[in-house]
Formats: sequence, C-alpha cells, structure tokens
Amino acid sequence: MSEFRRGLRHVEEAMGTVFSFDVRDTRTPAIEAAVHDAVAWLHHVDEVFSTYRSDSAISRLARGEIGLDDCPAEVREVLDLCERVGTATRGWFSATPGGTLDPSGLVKGWAVERAGQLLRAAGAHHTCVNGGGDLQLSGEAAPGIPWRVGIAHPLRPGELCAVVTGRDLAVATSGSAERGPHILDPHTRAPAAGPASVTVVGPGLTTTDAYATAAFAMGAGAQDWLEGLDGYEGLAITGDGETWRTPGFPGISCAA
Repeated sequence: MSEFRRGLRHVEEAMGTVFSFDVRDTRTPAIEAAVHDAVAWLHHVDEVFSTYRSDSAISRLARGEIGLDDCPAEVREVLDLCERVGTATRGWFSATPGGTLDPSGLVKGWAVERAGQLLRAAGAHHTCVNGGGDLQLSGEAAPGIPWRVGIAHPLRPGELCAVVTGRDLAVATSGSAERGPHILDPHTRAPAAGPASVTVVGPGLTTTDAYATAAFAMGAGAQDWLEGLDGYEGLAITGDGETWRTPGFPGISCAA
C-alpha cells in the first residue's frame, strides 16, 4: 500500500469553527501524537484568545484586568504580528478593528500554521490543515500530484469561482457571503464595503489570512496592493460578479 494511502484524518470543533487534518504520509505513532498535540493546541488558543469567553486572557487584557506581562507569551507574539501586518497593509488590518482589542483576524491563521508545523516536526510532510475553509498545505496530495483547493463562489451557492493548485502554500478567503458583514474597516470601524470575496495565496497562513482580511477591507485598492507584494497572489469576485486576479495567481478561474 502506498504511503499516501496510509495516512490519517481528523475533524475537530474549536474556536467556533471546524478544523480538519488530512495527513497523507504513512501513519506513525509520532504523527498520531502530533495530531493530538495540534488539537490540544487549538483548544489552548481558544482559551487564550476567544473574545467570546470572559475569562480568556485577551478578554481580560481588553478590560484592563491584567497587563500584557500577565498574559501567556503567545499574546505578545500575536499582538506583535498584528502590528507588523498593520504596517504592511497601511493600516487596513488592525488588532482593534472596532476600537477594542480583537486580534481574531490573525489568530486562526496563526494557530493553523503552528498546527501544521507540529505535524511537520513529527515527520508528516504531506498535509492539509483546514481551519474553517482557510488552509495550510504541505507537500503533495499524492506522488507527483499537487493539492487542489476549490474556492466557493460567493454569489452562486454550490459553484466554484476558482481551483487553486500547488504545493507548500496557504489559501485564505475573506468575504460576507456566509457570515454577513462581519469584517470591519479599521479606519471607520464600520462594516467594510469590500467585494463579495477575496482569496489570497501565500507561503504561510498567519500572514495570508490576515492579508485576505485586509484586502477585503481595502475594497477597490486591494488589487494594486496585492500585485505589489512579493510571494502573495489574489483573486476577487466583486459584488456585481466580475472577477479580478493578480498575474501569478496559482489556479484556474471557474467564474464566467
């Protein structure tokens, strides 16, 4: 039996969404333990960063009950990353998009990327970690075959707007089709009037996911901004169904 047929799959609910692990390497005790550790990590992240839990470190920090030095080390790491992304996006990404502390736009991608690193350290080199539709991909789906990721069309339920193909990449989509206008414009603190959806592809999900959020908030300026980035590509469906993509977007557009 091929090593790509003896893998491991696991689905876990955490952080208010569903995560899935698809490991295509030969199943070993080390990889099984790494999946267990990755699941525990996701729940730990939820305990620390959930803005829906009054006892989480991020909620207590936002209320001023504790200081940054009283928080787990991950909080400072995430807030530093948010600051860097905010600079790179010219302020279109913020850890305080609505005026209060909420780094959720970066936390999920960061948690998924770290989970993928745990798998890789255990010897799993062909993996897909999916966090609510945003993915960190490593290696190949099968020998000589890249991963293929279908991007849901935001205006045509049940249809795809593109299929992304590649190895060792992250894919993140931001939009309002499923959750409504939940992404805020950090400059006005009002719901962003972005396109129907923006998909960003890059090397790691931490930044890729945050860039997708920022690109959605930017609206019309997102295409030029993404084209100026090194190592990131984007695809968007506008509210009237038109499509734009950066020149190096690694996929096939299905949208007419």
